[in-house]
Amino acid sequence: MTTLLRIEDLKVRFRLGRAQGQTRWGRAVGDDTGGVSFDIPENTTVALVGESGSGKSVTAMSIVNLLPDNAERSGRILFDGRDLLQATPAELRALRGRSIACVFQDPMGSLNPVFTVGAQIAESLRLHLGLGRRAALARAQELLVEVGLPEPKRRLSSYPHELSGGQQQRVMIAMALACEPRLLIADEPTTALDVTVQRQILELLARIKAERRMGLLFISHDLGVVGEIADQVVVMRHGQIRETGTVADIFTRPQDAYTQALLASRPRLDDPLPERHRAADAPVLIEARGLCKSFPIRDGLFRRREFNAVQDVSFTLRRGHTLGVVGESGSGKTTMGLTLLRLHEATAGQVLFEGQDLFALDGPERQALRRRIQIVFQNPYASLNPRFTIGQTLLEPMQIHRIGADDREREARALALLERVGLDANAFGQYPHEFSGGQRQRIAIARALTLSPEVLVLDEAVSALDVSVQAQVLALLRELQDELGLAYVFISHDLAVVRSMADEVLVMQNGQVVEQADARTLLSAPRQDYTRRLLGAIPRGYTIR
Repeated sequence: MTTLLRIEDLKVRFRLGRAQGQTRWGRAVGDDTGGVSFDIPENTTVALVGESGSGKSVTAMSIVNLLPDNAERSGRILFDGRDLLQATPAELRALRGRSIACVFQDPMGSLNPVFTVGAQIAESLRLHLGLGRRAALARAQELLVEVGLPEPKRRLSSYPHELSGGQQQRVMIAMALACEPRLLIADEPTTALDVTVQRQILELLARIKAERRMGLLFISHDLGVVGEIADQVVVMRHGQIRETGTVADIFTRPQDAYTQALLASRPRLDDPLPERHRAADAPVLIEARGLCKSFPIRDGLFRRREFNAVQDVSFTLRRGHTLGVVGESGSGKTTMGLTLLRLHEATAGQVLFEGQDLFALDGPERQALRRRIQIVFQNPYASLNPRFTIGQTLLEPMQIHRIGADDREREARALALLERVGLDANAFGQYPHEFSGGQRQRIAIARALTLSPEVLVLDEAVSALDVSVQAQVLALLRELQDELGLAYVFISHDLAVVRSMADEVLVMQNGQVVEQADARTLLSAPRQDYTRRLLGAIPRGYTIR
């Protein structure tokens, strides 16, 4: 099989400034013992796997030098026998998009918000292939048909914000394929997508790779996804390759302990259910009755209409139990969670907390009850104030709610909570940017616990985390629940994760509950096609092909 790209002894480091007259460097890929080396043959998918900070994205972006100015690369990157590390900026510009193209994780951050979809696809066609405007737009429409975007002619005049996340990613793939590249680099292209959309994108990439006989470098931290698309796998950690092999070898006979740990970390639908002893007659904490939430939206120039985000949702949540809420983006699951906390005001319905109507409370009563229901958000990078130390973040809610006799007592409580979530006392004086995503989510959980809540709403609280960190946070949540008797509303699009946590599951679609049952029954014998479709879309890793 012809080798399309060869990486030999690649090392990448970043200039961090000067100290005491010396330049400081941070190593991202490779070390003094050696660099990273692997091949990408044509018509082959090579998956680069590892957690955040492993160096996989830096390695991939080194190929076309999409790295910051303070990066320094060494080694060799051979494409058609030519060393790209020696290529001039003009040569690299001619190569990018023409022979080597990239699809990135965040399509909304990659697409230009002020240009239409058609204009952005046509740009590379005009630049690299010299097509005129009309011919470029015609070819852009053909590409949108190829990537399966509905109403391709109409979408040419759409702006990125008018498309869903999955549609935006299809546009990014169309742009990448425009000039028929020989190598496609896909950097976490499905991480932010629902499982059903993720499945569509994976199938699309596999089909196009086979039809065009491209080389595909697929970057991911999710071995479940990798097992379904890859031919070869390269496992990275701390800037070094820990293991390489065929997808069958990596999944069935992993040799490195780190690879084994990654494979063991991801929840699977066929894992034995954890033994959790729940009192069936535990007191009911929350009872939702006919919960509704609508938003006014503009419909034309002068008209407005109501958009029903949540419609007639009812459930009960007992002390120490977990209610899983699943569905695709736009299903209403997050809006439902925010309405429970009155971060959105309900349009109709009732929520009773130990018999008290949450929506009827006001003033001091509402403030007192808010202590008892807390939330942990999806994005730990956005939910912590970057100007506050971790100590200030934990002390502030206790000061507002007057928990503790004085600051000394509150500080002792904050330090105890940090220890409880697996962080040491040094974290107290540090800022959020000094912590990883998993550590920040632990801090967010500690902040929620400062008020001794009885209910936690966990809104996609582990979806942005690496699989091993996700496993640690899920284990922490289970321990806290067992020790403190916490009740969880666990919102997620990942049914495998929900299965490992929930006692009962609500499946939401278009703002409505389409199925509701205990976790074992719902996941083993779903009644609705929508639930079966969600289950069928979950990546299951490698299966014999």
